[in-house]
Amino acid sequence: MQTDDLTLAPSLIRDPSLADEGDRRIGWVMHHMPVLSAIREDFLRRKPFQGLRIGMSIHLEAKTAYLALVLRDGGAQVAVTGSNPLSTQDAVAAALARRGVAVYAWHGATAGEYRAHLLRVLDARPQLILDDGGDLTHLLHTERKAQAESVWGGTEETTTGVLRLRAMERAGALLFPVVAVNDAYCKYLFDNRYGTGQSVWDGILRTTNLVVAGKTVVVAGYGWCGRGVARRAEGLGARVIVTEVDPIRALEALMDGYQVMRMAEAAQVGDFFITVTGDKDVIVREHFLSMKDGAILANAGHFDVEVSVRQLAELAVSRQTVRENIEEFALPNGRRVYLLGEGRLVNLACGDGHPAEIMDMSFALQARSLEYLAGHHQELKAAVWPVPPEIDRQVAMEKLQALGVRIDQLTPEQQAYLNSWA
Repeated sequence: MQTDDLTLAPSLIRDPSLADEGDRRIGWVMHHMPVLSAIREDFLRRKPFQGLRIGMSIHLEAKTAYLALVLRDGGAQVAVTGSNPLSTQDAVAAALARRGVAVYAWHGATAGEYRAHLLRVLDARPQLILDDGGDLTHLLHTERKAQAESVWGGTEETTTGVLRLRAMERAGALLFPVVAVNDAYCKYLFDNRYGTGQSVWDGILRTTNLVVAGKTVVVAGYGWCGRGVARRAEGLGARVIVTEVDPIRALEALMDGYQVMRMAEAAQVGDFFITVTGDKDVIVREHFLSMKDGAILANAGHFDVEVSVRQLAELAVSRQTVRENIEEFALPNGRRVYLLGEGRLVNLACGDGHPAEIMDMSFALQARSLEYLAGHHQELKAAVWPVPPEIDRQVAMEKLQALGVRIDQLTPEQQAYLNSWA
């Protein structure tokens, strides 16, 4: 195990005096993340990251702060920044910094500041990285390419990040192994569906204070996140329209009871529009012009490009902030549309992200996958790797145990029957 400890650069945070509030937020989620707490106890005993440095770029709020503390308790020096300037909570950043984690982040960072914070994390020369969207990985394959040789491996939290990684792998450009945590069953079946479904509507409702029942919700994209958003909209009493480019997913949405149509048609009838695709220019100029007066736009993908904020700004005759995290754009046709959270992730820009009980599983996968990389990186080529099935199943079993649920086990005879071809 490598043990060349490096003194990390001092934290760059907005207000250290907020640390007590941050501690209270972290303390709340700790009580609702029993699987991660069990891993913490294990890590405290075994110190699997002793002498290692871990760099993190992830939405910086209470649940991710607890993950950073668990990795620190496993022996690592941890440097962290936020993966979205609007999701960083300054109180949580202050609490982490006071507890010995190197934090380079503040809420509302400019594009230049955000980039500088990412580079500060890489200045720590991490052997392991935890990425959310792939920004650290991108820098390590561009301007910090020489540094990539010292990276043992990384993990990726999101669909968008995994898509970027697979493109790099296909091009032969990936320089170190990365575990696609996003693709684990315990991640996408629960985090993407139930976590996104609930947290997106939490962000929208607390920001707008408007009723959803009786209105038309347009969900762009019917992957696991889109399924969750659509299902929760239905539960709130909305009529749901799904737009898709994949015929299989479109057919699934149709058979789940939703209308399916092109965005050009949906734009004319929707009251709420939520993008969940991971792609760019999902809602553009022609769609804005055909929307109802008062239409509300939100993004639940990753980057702020799904709703084309640039085209919306170019089209508008005026714009103003009418409520915290709500910007009104007046269009040439006299109608107004409203953009939530600058087009960034609405569940984090306008809320607290996924529920703690859901992230308990996702972050347990992260912790165990980083431990796996620390012990097996020499055996892994530079590629996108799945979470080992035994880790996925272990996390699921630990979650069931934490909930007081017991399940049956196969008998040897049953297992032999399933494994037989006769």
